[in-house]
Amino acid sequence: MSEQIKVGISDYKIAQAPDELVTIGLGSCIGIAIYEPKSKIGALSHIMLPDSTSFSDVNNWPKFADLALPRIVSELKERTQVDTFQVKIAGGASMFAFASESATLQIGQRNIEAVRQTLEDLKLPILSEHLGGNMGRSMFVDLETFDVRVRMVNREEFVL
Repeated sequence: MSEQIKVGISDYKIAQAPDELVTIGLGSCIGIAIYEPKSKIGALSHIMLPDSTSFSDVNNWPKFADLALPRIVSELKERTQVDTFQVKIAGGASMFAFASESATLQIGQRNIEAVRQTLEDLKLPILSEHLGGNMGRSMFVDLETFDVRVRMVNREEFVL
């Protein structure tokens, strides 16, 4: 029997089919689904910030793209005994309009750039994405098929 496993903000979970991984409330945050098709094992990460370099306390490493993604990929490699994965991402919205276009306020865009760069550094190509805009999203990852449903309030559902 399948289980729906919820992933909170600054969190990640690893599971196997027939389970489904879900994260709700992706505003400027980004959901990263990483999948190994033969074993049907996948991870879903809900990162909040692009990098950890300006923080002294990084104990909550799943919060940061630069720390979370390498660790999660390493854990997946241990569990699957392979190093080729499929990736789909969603989120990175600009949730608030600021008078200033200061880069420090553009968290969604900075998250998008950091996730893309970290995945490139890990040599993990992104199969599909649903990024940007000004609305929050929720992600539902089917570990049987790796269909990733993206829902937005009062909008059509997208399948990545």
